[in-house]
Amino acid sequence: MPPPPPPPPAYPDSGATSAPSLVRNYRVWQGSNVFLCGGRLIFGPDVKSIFISIFLIVLPVAMFCGMVARKLLDDFPHHTGWSIMAVLMALTLFVLITLVVTSARDPGIVPRNAQPPQPDDHHGTDNSNNRQISLSRFPRTKDVILNGITLKVKYCDTCMLYRPLRASHCSVCDNCVERFDHHCPWVGQCIGLRNYRFYYMFVFSATLLCLYVHAFCWVYIVKIKDSEAISIWKAMSKTIASIVLIVYTFLCSWFVGGLTIFHTYLISTNQSTYENFKNRYDPQTNPYNRGMVNNFKEVFCTRIPPSKNNFRSKVPREPLESYQRTGIRPLSPMMKRRTRTRSMELVGNAVYNEQDEEESNYRDGFDNEARSKDSGLTDKSLDLSRILHTEGVEGEESSIRHHQWEGTTEVQDSITEVGESNSATAPNCSTREVV
Repeated sequence: MPPPPPPPPAYPDSGATSAPSLVRNYRVWQGSNVFLCGGRLIFGPDVKSIFISIFLIVLPVAMFCGMVARKLLDDFPHHTGWSIMAVLMALTLFVLITLVVTSARDPGIVPRNAQPPQPDDHHGTDNSNNRQISLSRFPRTKDVILNGITLKVKYCDTCMLYRPLRASHCSVCDNCVERFDHHCPWVGQCIGLRNYRFYYMFVFSATLLCLYVHAFCWVYIVKIKDSEAISIWKAMSKTIASIVLIVYTFLCSWFVGGLTIFHTYLISTNQSTYENFKNRYDPQTNPYNRGMVNNFKEVFCTRIPPSKNNFRSKVPREPLESYQRTGIRPLSPMMKRRTRTRSMELVGNAVYNEQDEEESNYRDGFDNEARSKDSGLTDKSLDLSRILHTEGVEGEESSIRHHQWEGTTEVQDSITEVGESNSATAPNCSTREVV
């Protein structure tokens, strides 16, 4: 009598063998983010760069404290020299806090949809053929009218949603971010709606810190010159650390100071870096410009909206039922993301190729026989997409039916508003495209 087959192994990323287990949302997050402290802190994939930024801040400050500020403590009456050190420590601490808050905060990630929204002519069928055919009629953009200007919002294939106004998909973090400004490699995070205020405070305070160190290095050199009655060049030669700090802070002041001036201009005109580089709006046609004072109030005096993602919430993990039936191990979250992305690319390419062929046939006046051949190719491409979907994403459909990211209701409301405004007309309105 042959021995009974061994039980299927329990994989750490696949849950229990009988029923799906619950895991924290951040453990199955489909973006490229790095989570710490149990999902309480969210960083970009280049989080290691924040340590470089901290090193570039702390090292010159420590050099200034040990070789310059320490020697100025007793050079001012009434012990006011100690205030130099106190202000330096407070300013450095503020720079580091704003850096960490900017980097470890949700920048305004838009929750992904578990499945794409249905097109306007959807009749409620769940057939896979109908789902694929509906993609060919799926509008890639929709119109939204804001302050008399027609804006276009695009559909994101990765997140399967219409992006909110001023949102864009970050290729580094692999997320759609509200009011996307840019991805900053120095903080290792996207800059968006929920951390732009802290980012500006970071670059502004870093500029002040550079100017502060730069100024007191010159003060120390002048003190040496006056106390020893020597030329300025000989005084500089007696404190090499001051020369190094002067050069370093001068270069850094141009960098962070330039960023501060640039973002001050962007805030005054209510633009983002992404919109400015794309030449999205002219000063006269920017629908978001509310005037300089109101623009600054919008950034610094309004309440920051809460995150639309609860990374610590518990969501079902994919069960091992498909493994028990087929003997194939369920895909890990990373492999599921790659498989779904690849299958969506293949299906999308097939659909777009079919659309191009149909339009070309119509323009060239092909007969009905040629069109029937194209429809045959369409059936083959749809069969291919079903095969890819069955082989690569079989276990995923069960999780799609049970798994919805938190905050999806708000995104669907935004999509509904976009859909309603798509049919609206606005005479004498210019059209802008929102990526």
